[in-house]
Amino acid sequence: MDPRNHAGAGEGDGEADAAVEGVPTWDQIVERHSDRVYRLAYRLTGNRPDAEDLTQEVFVRVFRSLDTYTPGTFEGWLHRITTNLFLDQARRKQRIRFDALSDERAHRLRSSAPSPDAAYADQTFDDDIERALATLPPDFRAAVVLCDVEGLAYEEIAEILDTKLGTVRSRIHRGRAMLRSALAHRAPAPGRARYSGPRVPDGGLTGLTGQATAT
Repeated sequence: MDPRNHAGAGEGDGEADAAVEGVPTWDQIVERHSDRVYRLAYRLTGNRPDAEDLTQEVFVRVFRSLDTYTPGTFEGWLHRITTNLFLDQARRKQRIRFDALSDERAHRLRSSAPSPDAAYADQTFDDDIERALATLPPDFRAAVVLCDVEGLAYEEIAEILDTKLGTVRSRIHRGRAMLRSALAHRAPAPGRARYSGPRVPDGGLTGLTGQATAT
């Protein structure tokens, strides 16, 4: 569904004005950023239907807000809209569903020409990690995903979440600790050398894939 169908006649002029002023039009925004927004939406919501709904809401919000957009980091603006809409929805639902990431969904998350930013989101997490992420409170989960999947700096996350830098650091630290606790059963048994699958290092999720442990 085209978000422009939700807009009134006056709102339609915003796209033309945006193009004149050098701000991308809605069509250009969708073409350039839909994959990025969907990847973030999927990591936050944990399942395809909710990710698709969230992505749709993001672009509705973008279309309605183009005339008020202040030139700056456009990707940061999209991160802020996506994350805040997710947190609003999560607080209303009071729970988060997080389905296992299937091969089909993983394929959809990948753009045709992955950028360095997309490389973070294209990591394939197995069922254990998906379930562990599902246990995090929404605020913690948003901070961990923005840091360890999107690769944003703490300062950027603080701006997106409109919270103090110390709070962001605390949420990421505690969120990672929760993940390590949830994945403790994957630690190798004493005296045995085996592949135990990904674990959560102190540095977060970015080093998860392909790790092996041995005694």
